[in-house]
Amino acid sequence: MKKMEIFEIGSCDLTYALVEKILKSKCKLVLSEVAKKNIIRCREFLDKKTDENTIPVYGVTTGFGSLCNKHISRGELTTLQENLLKSHSCSVGTLVDKEVIKLMLMLKAHAISLGYSGVQLSTVERILDFYNNDIYPLVFDRGSLGASGDLAPLANLFLPLIGEGEVIYQDERLSGKEILERFGWQAIHLESKEGLALLNGTQFMMANGIKALIDGWHMVNCFDLFGAMSLEAYDGRIEPFWDCIQQVRPHPGQIETGRVFRKILDGSEIIKREKEHVQDPYSFRCIPQVHGAVKDAMRHVTEVLHIEINSVTDNPTVFPDEDMVVSGGNFHGEPIALVFDYMGVALHELGNISERRVAQLILGKRGLPEFLVAKPGLNSGFMIPQYAAAACVSQNKMYAWPASCDSIVSSNGQEDMVSMGGNSSTKLHKIIDNLKIIAAIELMNAAQGIDFRRPLKSSPLIENIMQEYRKVVPFVEEDVVMEEYIKKTLNFLDDFDIVIE
Repeated sequence: MKKMEIFEIGSCDLTYALVEKILKSKCKLVLSEVAKKNIIRCREFLDKKTDENTIPVYGVTTGFGSLCNKHISRGELTTLQENLLKSHSCSVGTLVDKEVIKLMLMLKAHAISLGYSGVQLSTVERILDFYNNDIYPLVFDRGSLGASGDLAPLANLFLPLIGEGEVIYQDERLSGKEILERFGWQAIHLESKEGLALLNGTQFMMANGIKALIDGWHMVNCFDLFGAMSLEAYDGRIEPFWDCIQQVRPHPGQIETGRVFRKILDGSEIIKREKEHVQDPYSFRCIPQVHGAVKDAMRHVTEVLHIEINSVTDNPTVFPDEDMVVSGGNFHGEPIALVFDYMGVALHELGNISERRVAQLILGKRGLPEFLVAKPGLNSGFMIPQYAAAACVSQNKMYAWPASCDSIVSSNGQEDMVSMGGNSSTKLHKIIDNLKIIAAIELMNAAQGIDFRRPLKSSPLIENIMQEYRKVVPFVEEDVVMEEYIKKTLNFLDDFDIVIE
């Protein structure tokens, strides 16, 4: 992946892969000339509309939500927008990850650059100042209903633009006023609709979803590799991974998984040797079907996110060409709330089948000692790591329950059907945290099982993984403090880049 120095917001549509590249490159974001023209043109139109039109325009010359019938005078428009940021900034809970904050800033700037939001150019440029200088407004993970966009977290995100709220800069916690003084910036003077444009939108849901996609695809690669290692440890059969069986049920993810496993296992002495057993349990034999279905689900989520990333999701929407300001519902999170819940269910299945493979490895079958130690009884070996994996799987079943099934009426009945997409997106991180532990435990068990197959060798790819892993976690001869080995394995996963072409 070639490193990027600068990316021009508004120069092209964003994709999941491009967003990941921007984050990894740590490049500077600037507005393209096209984006600047779009922003200025829309703002000028809205100013003219506000000055000339006596008809109330929602969020521009009226209050918000159930207060939409309250008229606001021209002289109070700035106060209205600043009050909106202050009153709505009530996200609560746990601090949001810094990478998610960066994504929120990037995605909001991109959405505004499309030229339908009526925000000042200086406001968007200040958002990019925060991004480029690694200034992280304090945002917490609860408070969004995913309905009028992500009101509470986005309000917290943009409070520092007007000198309110708090940020983290160079590991120091500063007030909004202090960070502006540190850089010699003036507080943004919000014009009509600007506050509403900033806190309306799906950028909190989207940012969490994109981070979950990045981490989730890493988990998919991990479980493919460790699943193949478990198959070797279990002395499993290769036939369920042959291409012919995938082609007669040609789901793309299933075909891909069969191909990936054949590549991982290419050159293995263990997989090639004659087997005494005719079939393997489902947790091995049905890996193409289960892992493949997860891949297909992840791709569907990605397709939906590509539409959402490049959409205008604040309200009302300003259409200069049509001479209209339209109040609609593009901020509603239902399209992405549903797919985030789908992704959570799919990712959960990776851990579910992995834990079953771990359980099979410690049963004392197929020439492996019970609990994968030479003297079971005296040693408990790998008995309890399976418990830990099972606990994580059980918790993920709870997190996999779809948040989008719920709706609680808000804003005095005006917002009477909400998506709960904020919760759909944030719980993905909890599922992935558990998956990392489950993956670490499968790697520990699979590596231990492969070493019991010596002197037979696995494939060159797996032997290379084994060599690197054994530098961190040794073969277990007798009982050790397993917690330490799990932590070391988790660190190994963080540092080891797993890419299977």
